[in-house]
Amino acid sequence: MELGPDILSQKSWIEGVFDKRECNKVIPSSKDPQRCTGECQVCQNLVRCYCGRLIGEHNGVDYPWSVSAAKSDENEQWSVEKHTTKSPTDSFGTINFQDGEHTYHSKYIRTSYDTRLDHLLHLMLKEWKMELPKLVISVHGGIQNFKMPSRLKEIFSQGLVKAAETTGAWILTEGINTGVSKHVGDALKAYSSQKIWTVGIPPWGVIENQRDLIGKDVVCLYQTLDNPLSKLTTLNGMHSHFILADDGTVGKYGCEMKLRRNLEKYLSLQKIHSCTRQGVPVVGLVVEGGPNMILSVWETVKDNDPVVVCEGTGRAADLLAFTHKHIVDEGTLRPQVKEEIICMMQSTFNFSLKQSKHLFKILMECMVHRDSITIFDADSEEQQDLDLAILTALLKGTNLSASEQLNLAMAWGRVDIAKKHILIYGQHWKPGSLEQAMLDALMMDRVDFVKLLIEYGVNLHHFLTIPRLEELYNTKQGPTNMLLHHLVQDVKQNILFSEYKITLIDIGLVIEYLIGGAYRSSYTRKNFRMLYNNLYRKRKQTVTSFAQRLSQPSLHQRWTSGNRKESVESTLHSQFIRTAQPYKLKEKSTALHKSRKKSKEQNVSEDPESTGFIYPYNDLLVWAVLMKRQKMAMFFWQHGEEATVKAVIACKLYRAMAREAKESNMVDDASEELKNYSKQFGQLALDMLEKAFKQNEQMAMKMLTYELKNWSNATCLKLAVSGGLRPFVSHTCTQMLLTDMWMGCLKMRKHSWLKIIISILLPPTILTLEFKSKAEMSHIPQYQDYQFTRYYGDQNPSSTKESACVKVSDVERGTDKKLDENRHFDLKSEPQSLPWTRKFYEFYSAPIVKFWFHTVGLIAMIIYSINDN
Repeated sequence: MELGPDILSQKSWIEGVFDKRECNKVIPSSKDPQRCTGECQVCQNLVRCYCGRLIGEHNGVDYPWSVSAAKSDENEQWSVEKHTTKSPTDSFGTINFQDGEHTYHSKYIRTSYDTRLDHLLHLMLKEWKMELPKLVISVHGGIQNFKMPSRLKEIFSQGLVKAAETTGAWILTEGINTGVSKHVGDALKAYSSQKIWTVGIPPWGVIENQRDLIGKDVVCLYQTLDNPLSKLTTLNGMHSHFILADDGTVGKYGCEMKLRRNLEKYLSLQKIHSCTRQGVPVVGLVVEGGPNMILSVWETVKDNDPVVVCEGTGRAADLLAFTHKHIVDEGTLRPQVKEEIICMMQSTFNFSLKQSKHLFKILMECMVHRDSITIFDADSEEQQDLDLAILTALLKGTNLSASEQLNLAMAWGRVDIAKKHILIYGQHWKPGSLEQAMLDALMMDRVDFVKLLIEYGVNLHHFLTIPRLEELYNTKQGPTNMLLHHLVQDVKQNILFSEYKITLIDIGLVIEYLIGGAYRSSYTRKNFRMLYNNLYRKRKQTVTSFAQRLSQPSLHQRWTSGNRKESVESTLHSQFIRTAQPYKLKEKSTALHKSRKKSKEQNVSEDPESTGFIYPYNDLLVWAVLMKRQKMAMFFWQHGEEATVKAVIACKLYRAMAREAKESNMVDDASEELKNYSKQFGQLALDMLEKAFKQNEQMAMKMLTYELKNWSNATCLKLAVSGGLRPFVSHTCTQMLLTDMWMGCLKMRKHSWLKIIISILLPPTILTLEFKSKAEMSHIPQYQDYQFTRYYGDQNPSSTKESACVKVSDVERGTDKKLDENRHFDLKSEPQSLPWTRKFYEFYSAPIVKFWFHTVGLIAMIIYSINDN
């Protein structure tokens, strides 16, 4: 079987940049007892080198057995840099761990402990396809097996897994099948519901069954059973990846901690995402541990990285917790407490008094940075969950501003952290910081944070501007969406580069293309184009004079701060964009409207950047649909006006996008997914219609025929028919409306066909027919604009039409107050006597009369033709 070029290049790249280390000179260990003379072959094979190997295990290395050579070697100090040789690594690939019925697959590589970190991160992200972490949880603890209390182990396991799953974190451990690494593996096996990147970094020299792992890009079956007679240990099969640190020694720990700490520092330099300067945060989690654990904690906290210590797990963790609780504000301990801690060290680690005092000094160095240490006590009644302790320790232990903390919580997707610890009373926020957070939340598809920021006071009317909406359409954050780029390319009929910036005018063309018919998007209208051109002409002028205006507020700040004191009513009359107005303005406010319209036009021409969208929820709903962000689209559907038509529009857009995705040759074909989204919104539109119909039939029918200024003056019924929403069109409300439209102004219940035929044959009988009142005809669109102006003679046309139009949002809310008003409206509109000329006109204008007139005429013609023949 031949390997493809990609696999060969991957193998050659790994061999080219990653090395292993092997001892190149035998230096006998001074700890070995004196052996016989050099001629004794038995003793020769029992001599052990400083690297930990026996003489016979040094392949290709000759050892001079002369007495002088032996004495000179005894004086030489063995070191990794001097007495090991680098060579291309020969151990990388995939390990298969067999665990009953399940097989776990883990990537691994053997590499030198001083390998280049950029190469290592490239291997993890590009070759192993890991995702850059938003948090690194580095678990430290003992390498020997220890028993953790069952309740504490459950709390530890659940908290660790929850913290990793909810934030997209990496977990770093020793990776071996003993000590704290085994407890981490047990937690992943018991509570993990999704893939968690868990990286084990053990020394190569302590791994049992090394021969199974030797091979280039191999898939090997690894035995995890420990040999009771061996000092080596096996790997833990619940880890997803292994980096086997090699310093040329056998059975010795230490080199892996250097590689691990360097990797943590390098990861902290990587940006958590492109919208922030914040690097990947690193937090240490201490569980049990020996004396070296206190040294590791000191190395961590001196770099200002936070550490969470699990009290009650034993040894080093309990010592750290005890000292932290008894330290006073000046950073000192009472003499009796100091003596108690030294005695604890002697009994816990079997140390001498001198060793204990030295370790105590290191412990007190840790307490200098005690603000970076958080003690997790599972038995405390006030103690929160471990995942919250880990995340709040990061916020407390880092010098981040409130906006940076919010951005970090947003990257983790932990809205609970933002509620309890960031968006709190008395928190100081810089101007525009919350609006920037809203922009980040929309880009990252964090629906909960969008909701939280709106509740906290972010005004979408002020927030949403043309540049921000364009930035949302061009974002690379969140779910990928190649379909929109494909649609823009279709409507422009040009091949677009990958870096092409989509404009709102392009979006308007896409919307018109997807909806079809005579639909006209507000983004392509003349008013919007003029404003758009003025805005970007002004931005270009601003860029040219940027050097002279460095001391002035930034362009982005002026977008968010301009015209903030204008009233909502004034904003509604903005000529910036013609979006939907759910009701007709009253006649008495016409003069005010004209005066404000002129002033607003002047303001728009002066500062187009500060102009906002009248109904931002509608525009953001369309953005979420076109970007295939269903949860976000659902959120914006629930807020704002015109819920029914918004559901119809979303259903129609999704259906058209599904068709385009199916017909295109894109690799990312999401046709079925888009169809499911379309069905969800179609069902929502049907549910809204059903609810409105049950509350008030007349109002529900008016909702179907009301002209939507924000949606190209179309009606909800027209959009539903063009979109093919058959359940919506076949609903009882829609059918009743179509029946009313079919009957025209005629009010007939029984034998309508007979009455019509008699009236056709005997026209004077038309005067005896019953006709509908103005209120009963208000929901029929063809009568709202023309018929009402002449229905009752000299009545004011504008007031007549005004009384017929009802605010659709009131229908959808279904409040009792509005229903009572509508009943009063119906009572006032009692049928009045029509002039006989109008009765004849209305009769012959009704669609049903036209049908029967032609039918009777056709039958008469057929009968006449038969009799003539």
